[in-house]
Amino acid sequence: MAAAADKFARLAALKPARPMPARPAAIRMPGEEDALGRLLGAGVATNHFGEHLAIRNWFSTPEFANPSSMTLELLSRTRDVSVSRKMRAALEDPEKWLFLDTETTGLAGGTGTYAFLIGLAWWDAGGLQAEQLFMRDFAEEHSLLQELSQRLAERPVLVTFNGKSFDWPLLENRFTMTRSIAVPKLAAHLDLLHPARALWKLRLGSVRLVELERQVLDAPRLGWQRDNDVSSALIPQFYFDYLRGGPVEPLAAVVRHNQMDLRGLAALFGKINTLLSEQDDTATEIESLDLFGLSRFLQRRGESDRAHSACAQALEIGLPAEFRPKARRELAQMAKRRGEHARAAEIWLEVVTDAHDGIQACEQLAIYYERYAKDGCRAMEFAQLALARLRRQHSVSRDPHLAARCARLEQKFLHRLARLQHQMEIAGGLAKPLALSRSSGGS
Repeated sequence: MAAAADKFARLAALKPARPMPARPAAIRMPGEEDALGRLLGAGVATNHFGEHLAIRNWFSTPEFANPSSMTLELLSRTRDVSVSRKMRAALEDPEKWLFLDTETTGLAGGTGTYAFLIGLAWWDAGGLQAEQLFMRDFAEEHSLLQELSQRLAERPVLVTFNGKSFDWPLLENRFTMTRSIAVPKLAAHLDLLHPARALWKLRLGSVRLVELERQVLDAPRLGWQRDNDVSSALIPQFYFDYLRGGPVEPLAAVVRHNQMDLRGLAALFGKINTLLSEQDDTATEIESLDLFGLSRFLQRRGESDRAHSACAQALEIGLPAEFRPKARRELAQMAKRRGEHARAAEIWLEVVTDAHDGIQACEQLAIYYERYAKDGCRAMEFAQLALARLRRQHSVSRDPHLAARCARLEQKFLHRLARLQHQMEIAGGLAKPLALSRSSGGS
């Protein structure tokens, strides 16, 4: 037994102290018959699973954006739940980041959908290094996925745009379908669609990457534009046409489209990083609707002080009329949560005349005057006003759900008025009884 143990000990000593790094795929020039590879300026990458095309480019723009700790915290936090120490360490090292965007044989996903082009990019020498892995036919999928697996082993922090819902689940499925390449383990995954939607949807409506490039990122200044860009809906058909012996030229436009998506993704992170890192006193150049979007995003992430400041700035700069009541309501609610009850009341007074939020404003003012200002008369005044408006709303509505809600609120206000009247009778301050019957009116 001792001899056997000694033998295994000697064998164990021959193992490397740490895992050997994966060997990069060998690259060669495409042959004369490979029209697509030559058109794309690609190399033919080879690993033990086979071949695929690799297109490599370095871009000076967008420039490297050093992620701030505040940005990382806000992007990775769910309300008040912070990330683990291990994930934070990976996020704070930009050398571990990998931007990813795929072009696929279908836009709906599913087991029959392939990622025939996988675009990767990472920060390098102050700019962006891009590598695009192209599958010339389905037999090259294993080679493609093996290369992606090696890249993710080196850079396990994935940055995508809608990647959590589409790109990564699709790739996970393709890895599983190979039955020979394990699904890579990610240290973290930042999906920029969700913060982009929170920050810019109010102003832009659409938060497609192409719209963000045009309206937010100023892509021409960064060195590219999409005037002749291919439509995403046409990309699967271009690939199937190529597989059937069709022209290769449309696929050059697909590769360029993917490059612009990668550059737009990196630029988008830089913009989000700037916005989330912005100090309150340097946010004057931000659009008012973007500030309001930022306020709501910060509020959901538990940053109540910054959210309050951004909302106040948005109102001060000037929001479109349809957003002002909503912003005032949210500002009043934040002020109340901060314990600034008098300030909240000032804001609710501005909302009282609003058709949508006026009843809530009256209710909040009734609460303020009863509990904090100790002014029963004013509290009753706003409670009566709320009750009258509620009854008017109830009388013209044919919605049974709204009717039920109005009935519940009406009982609530009647109870409040009865309590206030009782309190004032005890205090001897009621000049005349208030009518609380169904016929009670007001404006």
